Amino acid sequence: MDPTDGTTTLANSNTCIKEEPMDISDPPVINQKVDVALLKGTMTGKKILSKERPDDNARHLASTLTLEEQISLLAGSDFWRTVAIPSRGIPSIKTTDGPNGARGAFFKNGTPAALFPAGVSLASTWNLELMYEVGQHLAAETRARGADVLLGPTVCLHRSPLGGRNFESFSEDPYLTGKVATAYIQGLQKGGVGATIKHYAVNEQETWRMTVNCAVAERPLRELYLRPFEMAVRDAKPWAIMSSYNQINGTHGDMNDHTLREILRNEWKFDGCVMSDWTGTNSVAESIQVGCDLEMPGPTKWRGERVLRAVESGQLSREAVERSAGNVLYLIERVCRGKTDMTEPPERSDDVPERRELIRRAGAQGLTLLKNEGVLPIAADKKIALIGPNAKRAIVHGGGSASVKPYYTTTPFDGLQAQVGSELLYARGCDTNKWLPLVSDANLTTPDGVAGVIVEFYHGDMFKGSPAFVHHKSQTDLFLWDSAPMEVLPAYSFKVKAKLTPVTTGYHTFGFMTVGPGRFFINGELFIDNWDWTEEGEAMFDGSIDVIKSVHLEAGVTIDILVESTNEVRPMAKKSFSGRTHQYGGCRIGFQEEFKADLIAEAVEVAQQADVAIVCVGLDDEWESEGYDRSTMDLPKDGSQDRLISAVVKANPNTIVVNQSGTPVTMPWADEVPAIIQAWYQGQEAGNALADVLLGYANPSGKLPTTFPKRLADNPAYHNWPGENEQVVYGEGMYMGYRHYDRTGIEPLFSFGHGLSYTTFSYGEPTISSKKLSDAPPSNSLTVSVPITNTGSVAGAEVVQAYVHDPKSRIPRPEKELRAFARVELAPGETKWVHMALDKYAVGYYDTSLGAWIAEEGQFDVLIAASSADIRSKISFAVPESFTWIA
Repeated sequence: MDPTDGTTTLANSNTCIKEEPMDISDPPVINQKVDVALLKGTMTGKKILSKERPDDNARHLASTLTLEEQISLLAGSDFWRTVAIPSRGIPSIKTTDGPNGARGAFFKNGTPAALFPAGVSLASTWNLELMYEVGQHLAAETRARGADVLLGPTVCLHRSPLGGRNFESFSEDPYLTGKVATAYIQGLQKGGVGATIKHYAVNEQETWRMTVNCAVAERPLRELYLRPFEMAVRDAKPWAIMSSYNQINGTHGDMNDHTLREILRNEWKFDGCVMSDWTGTNSVAESIQVGCDLEMPGPTKWRGERVLRAVESGQLSREAVERSAGNVLYLIERVCRGKTDMTEPPERSDDVPERRELIRRAGAQGLTLLKNEGVLPIAADKKIALIGPNAKRAIVHGGGSASVKPYYTTTPFDGLQAQVGSELLYARGCDTNKWLPLVSDANLTTPDGVAGVIVEFYHGDMFKGSPAFVHHKSQTDLFLWDSAPMEVLPAYSFKVKAKLTPVTTGYHTFGFMTVGPGRFFINGELFIDNWDWTEEGEAMFDGSIDVIKSVHLEAGVTIDILVESTNEVRPMAKKSFSGRTHQYGGCRIGFQEEFKADLIAEAVEVAQQADVAIVCVGLDDEWESEGYDRSTMDLPKDGSQDRLISAVVKANPNTIVVNQSGTPVTMPWADEVPAIIQAWYQGQEAGNALADVLLGYANPSGKLPTTFPKRLADNPAYHNWPGENEQVVYGEGMYMGYRHYDRTGIEPLFSFGHGLSYTTFSYGEPTISSKKLSDAPPSNSLTVSVPITNTGSVAGAEVVQAYVHDPKSRIPRPEKELRAFARVELAPGETKWVHMALDKYAVGYYDTSLGAWIAEEGQFDVLIAASSADIRSKISFAVPESFTWIA
């Protein structure tokens, strides 16, 4: 593929190129007694004489099943798998999280896997060929986990900088999101793995995520929040879609007739499987009737016998049940093509050099140079001070279901030290932990002396008898959402046992957080009583606040730790409100030894000794996570990182700030420092990719996929975030992201699409293939071309952006909207032509009076830009006559 034509070619093509009780990390092996010959006969069409649609085989098979068999397919068999019907040749298939790596069967302590850069970092590359390649490798990783369906990509938009899952999503812009998602899905499904695009729809916040009602007008719903899904369904045809937890204009995502039936099925003609988000099914009949085919996880809570009764009573039609069963079977058929053995293989690691190289390359391309006043790249002979709370930590992903246990991680210190000849100077600078660090160091062992802890599970919530199961865990993040043995459900109790040997003497601090009731003992004495807690914290899976308590301990003197907890619902008031008595259990134990050093003073001393100082700051998977939103755009915590940066730059004017976060942060020091890199979450190669860019071995080419405001109050959702009484109004309407900053004239800190390079680029005069755009070939598409020249001394890549401006419209429209882009790589002095295609989707808007899209008669301007605020040239075309369409 011509690198100057990456957008137009790739964008328009669909053919781009039994759990062991002692160790929870060992994956289950499911031996399905499936008759392969029968499966191939039923699922490949041998029972049908002819086929008119690709899903005819699955629909025919669904029609031959009994009602009970059809219903059994409509909910999972366990946390990650569908139900098998061996007598009918129907196997179970396995799903796995998540968007930036295939984790496998267990949320914690699972099989090591490749950890790719987070979604926001991938989108920062604006490189669709790279996204396709990432999708291909994710398919291989998914198969290595013994899975068939990957629960990704996440395509919800960055409505507010505070969104807890923004790091997992791609962008604030629907077009960029849709293009990146399309390439990702094409690569993934080329490898025979089903994509599950999520979360459909209007899922832009985590606050009250299971219940919040998102009130959004029809036009922004169509043009912004549904647009990435529409583009992906049209151009990549994902095999599955996951419905969202939240309500959309008063109805939950899994039972929303407007979004699921009217738009997804009827208008877009989606023929795949719709599954609920995990525990995100909210009805018996309604969700099936409108098209949510698969309740996850299993065993069922809403379906089974309840669906049978709904059919018998006339609340639910048999046709709807059969239709959903056919959709589930079509997903099974798609992922099973080419298989000769339906036995689920054991999970395995597949750490290959090509994948390491890809992740490192993707990380380097996603790094976004926001500011550079001659400090970067760093010369190899410079004396470097590496400072900051993230300098020696592997900040590689955000929290929640995007988490992966990586094959390995690299820190900024690791990456730089491997590539510079002299020893790095180092100072931590400040402490930014949201919760106390996990007790996972070498001084933590099981009672038998093995590193880690023992978890004993008991039947019932009273610790009776001997342990039914004993698991070994490597660390103390012990939320048991998907790793409590199914045999002890629904009500169980557990004990955590370990020995801890402090390194120093002092008043050391423990943190204790539980989902259900819990008690923490030291040397047999009750230390923290959290049995009847009432104040909720920010744990993803529900839980108490982190209860903090200190105790004086002696260096080298081992203590015994015991935790007793159950999965009974807490706070107790939730029992009467929800009707549930037990839920997912678990706890988290944190520990920090006392220290009294002046960290900022140490950092200043180190900075003064160096030629250049690099300050690594930011967030991590505790501050940014599924399950909750951020409360502020400021760097945590209590201004310590801001004070550190200001102190270091005063001590050394050659200071580079590296910010690791998945969302914008306030930068009160932006004018003080000469260089800023937005480093996102880069996966397992984070440290190496950063070193490549800092030292100039890779030229940064990332462009911001989201606007960085100067202050939180400037962002478009400020007045409507997160809402009140579990209601949020999308009051900004069409003016989200850069559209808002254009309309209000508010200057952001860094604009959407902004990103610098170690070289410079000049833009020539654009040309256009036609001055008219209509609804019929050959004038239903046109191409804008522009020559780009590398005017610097090193090779580099530029992302050329095309925004469309409607000078005169019948209804208010944003000042401009991204409608095409292309990434071009250039040697020094080289010129290449970049070609960007535009069609009806580039000019259309959704007209609620027509219930359709319209390309309105008139002139349109194409703004050729290096960012939304850096317009280089303009060229125009006309739509001679208005025309409309539905999808």
